[in-house]
Amino acid sequence: MKKNINLIVEEDENNLRLDVFINKREKLISRTRIKNLILKEKLKINNLIIDSPSKKVSTGDKINLEILKPEEASLKPYKFNLDIVHEDDDLIVINKPAGIIMHPGAGNYDKTIVNALVYYSKDSLSTIGDELRPGIVHRIDKDTSGLVVIAKNNETHENLSLQFSEHNITRVYQLLIWGKLRPSSGKIDTFITRSSKNRQMMEVSISKGKRAITNYKTIEVFENDKTPTLSLVECRLETGRTHQIRVHMTHMGNSIMGDGKYKKKYKKLKNIDTNLENLIHKLDRQFLHAKTLGFIHPRTKKELIFSSILPQELEKIVQLLRNTSK
Repeated sequence: MKKNINLIVEEDENNLRLDVFINKREKLISRTRIKNLILKEKLKINNLIIDSPSKKVSTGDKINLEILKPEEASLKPYKFNLDIVHEDDDLIVINKPAGIIMHPGAGNYDKTIVNALVYYSKDSLSTIGDELRPGIVHRIDKDTSGLVVIAKNNETHENLSLQFSEHNITRVYQLLIWGKLRPSSGKIDTFITRSSKNRQMMEVSISKGKRAITNYKTIEVFENDKTPTLSLVECRLETGRTHQIRVHMTHMGNSIMGDGKYKKKYKKLKNIDTNLENLIHKLDRQFLHAKTLGFIHPRTKKELIFSSILPQELEKIVQLLRNTSK
């Protein structure tokens, strides 16, 4: 179901931010939801689509906002064993395995984390986001594992969304990359935009797109006659852009092991330990794990920090690299 809101900017509203203006007029719609709708190109000013919530309005502007109401009936429950790290009345923190996507979309309509949450929580999920993404405050890629926070109510969703937008969430990832990073630690600060060659990929841009900041440090380097040069790296995100770490590592010339989308061509591995070669060939995901997640609890105002260990398929590779490096 659709609902259209039509507004005209009054003189005393001139120069207000677009999302502030709509929230001022339509108090029942949260600013976070307004922001999401604008980013999804559901808003027009004077019949032109606008996708920037921060755009300033002018006196006399005609605003049209299209609101999609949640299609709850299309969310089929999916029986899936969720690895719940923490749960209270307001939120759930889960440890997502690789191989499952966060929410329904093209090509996958019912075997997702959202469908598993619908099966597990039934009606206890926030409803202010996209109609097919109840509870989803942020995402990690299908073939990335690790910690994700889910909102059970709209107040929690809005509060966590604000913490994400203000870069106050602690997010630390572990990854294994080809080669060595130079310098071994530092900050990558670029713009990331959709690739002009492949719309499913992202790329670093000099001037267009969204600013993306990744702080990285090398934890261990594996380098000897029996292994290719590989580095275990930790990345701390300041922003959370689509494929951010994968794009930034490729930009540095060190793509992530197992990343089929952003990999660079590597020569055939010579003199490699057979067990290690088998593990690398069997890896059907990128070696990227959301290890640490921290935030201020919306209700209690206490800082919560959660950690998770590397999944077995990734830990085995690290242990074998350590053993062959001795």
